[in-house]
Amino acid sequence: MELSLEQIAQAVGGVVAAGDKDKKFSGAAPFESASNDEISFAADSRFIKKLDETRAGALIIQTSLEVSFPCIIKVDNPQAAFARVLALFYPQKRPFEGISEKAHIGEDFSCGENPGFGPFVFIGNNVKAGKRVCIHPNCVIEDNVVIGDDVILYPNVTLIEGCIIGNRVIIQGGSVIGSDGFGFAPDKEEYVKIPHTGIVEIEDDVEIGANNTIDRATFGKTLIKKGVKTDNLVHVAHNVTVGENSVLVAQVGIAGSVTIGKHAILAGQAGITGHIEIGDNVTVGPQAGVSKSITANQVVSGSPDMPHRLWLRVQRILPRLPELKKKLAALEKRLDRMEEK
Repeated sequence: MELSLEQIAQAVGGVVAAGDKDKKFSGAAPFESASNDEISFAADSRFIKKLDETRAGALIIQTSLEVSFPCIIKVDNPQAAFARVLALFYPQKRPFEGISEKAHIGEDFSCGENPGFGPFVFIGNNVKAGKRVCIHPNCVIEDNVVIGDDVILYPNVTLIEGCIIGNRVIIQGGSVIGSDGFGFAPDKEEYVKIPHTGIVEIEDDVEIGANNTIDRATFGKTLIKKGVKTDNLVHVAHNVTVGENSVLVAQVGIAGSVTIGKHAILAGQAGITGHIEIGDNVTVGPQAGVSKSITANQVVSGSPDMPHRLWLRVQRILPRLPELKKKLAALEKRLDRMEEK
């Protein structure tokens, strides 16, 4: 595939600021390794200082920057624009066309045009799938599941009964959507299992990483809202709501009945206790333990969580504690001697 500089600019909502608009490009590559027929991007001024080190035929740069380079496209967000360029040159291939003869299809199944179901896919009864759905081998779709358009399920994904999956959702391999929540009522020395009668609903444009587990609600639904992205090995418990365009990084664990606002970021291995609220635009640092609700627009770190700047001060002090302890002991001895005198 070849695209002109102007075609690329139009596709990413940018403008050609320098160079021949009709010049053709055959691919996209990183700043350091791009060749003359490839386009790259300069994320910030650090790259601009190294323009003589790149052989790229064109660069995508920030609108506000003024530089000299043979071919330039200016955009507001170079990194996001470059991601779109990559998708243009390297579109995702469909590994399957039609429904494999080795797939099991239950009763009252319906799907839109151009399905792609691989071998050993299991489809239960009364399942509804939209257009251009791609399901890789060994996926299990239980009864009464609803799947939207342009959904991709990678190998060994399980969608348990009643779950609802929106449009353009990607679920990476090994994830389980709709498993029972971890709910047990103590009864003397035993635990009585609490039935989970709800569902999981995943809205449009969500991507779920590999080996995620998202539990069904006790009642109602566990809800992953539009645009959420999760890394690998994330656990979301029953009745959690994750707000629009939030990000859950690897090994995040969220206990039951938590509500997370829009544009939140939970960094790696953060743990969130149950029945609390995390506001819009909150960032939770790596390995933080969040035990109480957090209002909007805060950055917290540590375990238990605390304001990020306070946590940084604490971290600076910790290595000095043995030295400070010695100094404190010496001061105490001096005070004791003074009191004796």
